[in-house]
Amino acid sequence: MRTLYCAAAMTAIAVGTAASQAAYAQDDTAPASDIVITGTRIKRPDLASNSPQTIVSSEEFKYQGATTVEQVLNRLPQFTADANENVSNGSDGTSKINLRNLGSNRVLVLLDGQRLMPSQAVNLNFVPSSLVERVDVVSGGASAVYGSDALSGVVNFVLKKDLDGVRIDAQAGFAQHTNDDNSIRSLLTARGYTPAPKSVVDGGKQDITIAAGKNFADGRGNITVFGGYRHFSPVRQSDRDVSSCALNQLDDAGTGLYCGGSSNSPYGSFVPLSDKSAYQGQTLVNNRNGDGTLVPYDNSYTYNYAPDNYFQRSDERITAGGFAHFDFSKAAQLYGSFMYMHDQTFSQVAPSAIWLGTAFAIPCNHPYASAAQLNAICGSAAGTNTSEDALVAYRMNVAPRRDNLRYNDYRYSAGLKGDLGSGFSYDVNYMYSLVKYNETYMNDVDQVKAARALDVVNVNGVATCRSVVNGTDPNCIPVNVFTPGGVTAEQAAYLFTESNTASRNSLSVFSGSLTGDLGEMGVTLPWATHGVGIALGAERRRETLKFTADEVAQQNGTVDTDGVISVTEAYGEIEVPLIEDKPFIRSLSLNGGLRYSSYDNKQHSTGLGSSYNVWTYKAELSWQPVDDLRIRASYNHAIRAPNVGELFGAQSVGNVSAQDPCAGSTPSASLEVCELTGVTAAQYGKIVECPSDTCSALGGGNTALKPETADTYTVGFVLTPKALRRFSLSVDYFNIKVKDYIGSIAPSLIISQCASTGDPYFCGLFKRDPRSGALFGNNAGYIVSTTLNTGYLKTSGIDVTADYTLPLGGAGQLNFNVVGTWLAEQKAEPVPGMGSYDCKGYFGYTCGQPNPEWRHVARLTWMGESDTTVSLSWRHIGGTKLSSLSDNPFLTGTPSIINRKIDAYNYFDLSLSQAIDKQFTLRAGVNNMFDKDPPALAAGVLSSFGNGNTYPGVYDALGRTIFIGFTANF
Repeated sequence: MRTLYCAAAMTAIAVGTAASQAAYAQDDTAPASDIVITGTRIKRPDLASNSPQTIVSSEEFKYQGATTVEQVLNRLPQFTADANENVSNGSDGTSKINLRNLGSNRVLVLLDGQRLMPSQAVNLNFVPSSLVERVDVVSGGASAVYGSDALSGVVNFVLKKDLDGVRIDAQAGFAQHTNDDNSIRSLLTARGYTPAPKSVVDGGKQDITIAAGKNFADGRGNITVFGGYRHFSPVRQSDRDVSSCALNQLDDAGTGLYCGGSSNSPYGSFVPLSDKSAYQGQTLVNNRNGDGTLVPYDNSYTYNYAPDNYFQRSDERITAGGFAHFDFSKAAQLYGSFMYMHDQTFSQVAPSAIWLGTAFAIPCNHPYASAAQLNAICGSAAGTNTSEDALVAYRMNVAPRRDNLRYNDYRYSAGLKGDLGSGFSYDVNYMYSLVKYNETYMNDVDQVKAARALDVVNVNGVATCRSVVNGTDPNCIPVNVFTPGGVTAEQAAYLFTESNTASRNSLSVFSGSLTGDLGEMGVTLPWATHGVGIALGAERRRETLKFTADEVAQQNGTVDTDGVISVTEAYGEIEVPLIEDKPFIRSLSLNGGLRYSSYDNKQHSTGLGSSYNVWTYKAELSWQPVDDLRIRASYNHAIRAPNVGELFGAQSVGNVSAQDPCAGSTPSASLEVCELTGVTAAQYGKIVECPSDTCSALGGGNTALKPETADTYTVGFVLTPKALRRFSLSVDYFNIKVKDYIGSIAPSLIISQCASTGDPYFCGLFKRDPRSGALFGNNAGYIVSTTLNTGYLKTSGIDVTADYTLPLGGAGQLNFNVVGTWLAEQKAEPVPGMGSYDCKGYFGYTCGQPNPEWRHVARLTWMGESDTTVSLSWRHIGGTKLSSLSDNPFLTGTPSIINRKIDAYNYFDLSLSQAIDKQFTLRAGVNNMFDKDPPALAAGVLSSFGNGNTYPGVYDALGRTIFIGFTANF
């Protein structure tokens, strides 16, 4: 079957279309006159980038069959996966990119040289992949050129415009996977779970974009419009071996894995909190035989929450827009654009529950409970007309929770630009973008209603809610949590209440710039032939946020928030050719830039605010000793001001992957250490463990935040030897250090540092439920992990890009291209002055997604004379080790043998295309040709963007994917 699927995809079309350039190229390989260099505002035909820059052509999107732009960028070794289509639980429905693994909020995303969206609401779903002409990726700080957010670099999407005719691009694809991981399948059958189907075909994706344009007025004007539709079908975790059950470590040493899950199960669990109970602090569960007794909880009662979760979210996107320009003269070109997106995506996770962690008052004469159950919960008060507190967990195994995430995004711009003569040109522009977000969370238990449904009395032999008796809630229906599977669909329906949240994010930018070549005015140094180039400009930017939550959402800790950030900026840049056409100095030039920014931040609802002024600057040197070699170096001092969410975002409690060292009957931490976290001697050994290795943490905004700063150093060379025509090589060293970075201390780090050192600072960040001592629950116990200016982030390494095209005479030509990154360090200092850790070569817990020492993507492409193209890609992801096995005191923690490392991964992708009459091009391809499984990890190991026991943004989660498409021009 596997062979048939591949053969069908490969032979479905006639192959190839001639590729005009490498899919990945460094900045000097393409003619400079064809590309406006990202990273500088100075315009000069021969100018090349002085910062490391990678250009991704539109051909690469075709080779990969990409329907999302982040999919293409995440394969580059400079990027680490961020929010994407394979994350379900906790997803906000967006797609983002993370350059240099410094966070998606530290890369500036541009569209045709202008900001894409408000910084707190960037969503790459807005960019139609079929309209991308190229993507410019500039590594390192660029705040002096573009302003805030460009600490790790800039990603500029350049779209196809000026169309004269009709262009249709359509594509369909699907995943095909053989589930043959016998080690995981045996774990499933051992627990009585149904393994994933042996062979699956699913995850369908369809994408079509139609664009039409017309030149008029003898070519002085053009109008181009487009419309597109994209659809993704969902994939459930039950359809893949790796994700079909929740994997947990078999024991404390991590000698193996087992199919575990959540203690919130349909059996029904209780943790008595009353000192009258002989079982105070112990987790009890309804005996599965239904005899009306409570027995000690063990792992055989866990609930497999994995099957219903989405491994690929369903998604439906509609895009539309247009571009126009008209040249009145060389001195005046009027231009503008409009873009719109409607995107609706559903995330789906396991059915909701009365969650363990909320203390409920349980009547000691509850009509649904047996005498044995009441005695275990209430002790000596059993049978009386009183109530005692207990934690209750009961899974409503009725319908999965679904999160309906909807976006309506708008972006338009208008401007006037032209040539003023004497080497000067100008550009004035207004741009506005609006992101309207609506979320509806469905099939979720309302914990307020749960409290009413558990407070039940006997009225004439009928179990009745006390709220019905006193009239506070006449619609209340009692729920029977004392019988395994005892909650009916009717009872669950009463508990389910939708919650709704909404936000409105806007960005408006007024900008004006003046660029000039002073050489036309005679401003040229004596030893140079080119004149001095300058760019001057000013910008006024305003970002707003308004977030609202309904009553149900607010019951769960969500609150309304708002904020406004206003920025006034002025900048200047200069390019000075120092020496040209001299022995050993074909060219020597110096570039400098300076930007002043004044910030004013306000929150109207509270009257809180802040303001500050910052400077950013850069210096770059380029030396070309001979025609074949150019050496470049740069220094950038960049800033990132806190965005609206970081400043004014409401504080709330959410789930995090963690384990409580003070929980369980035999805690791993001593009583002395646990007392520092708020545990009493009476609670020690009786604290409930975090369900599913998921504790709670408090996060949110901080109005006292100040901008973070970054210093970036790069040095490298570009080699284009005349003796080897069509060959280019660039090697660049980068070093980026972000100081006072805006973030939070990872909860896993707080826990491990407290447990291993007893440091009062870290132990003081524990806020335990005073009744149970737990670190989870509905605003009960949690770790404080709010936003603050912390220590530093630092990364360094070497980027390598090589490209060579070999002519084959009548057989066409062969192109080889490789982009690789060697990581020297990925360091963080979470608290100033308290030490640092390096995540190079590690994954999991504090280090998050894998940080391999070496990654590369290589492509071999044959371009035939008959407009046929065959392209083979090799993606390599180096091996990594579990961060908790490091000897660094910041990383040491939970041991593991089974999860100790992830081996190196190699993926191979093949694509074929064929152009017909230069107007019609067919294409097809297979990604992950050999259907390689992603690594299977314990769920508790995963941190940011982990899902389905793996890291689906890093590794190919669905297995082999196949696509077929065409492009037609009329």
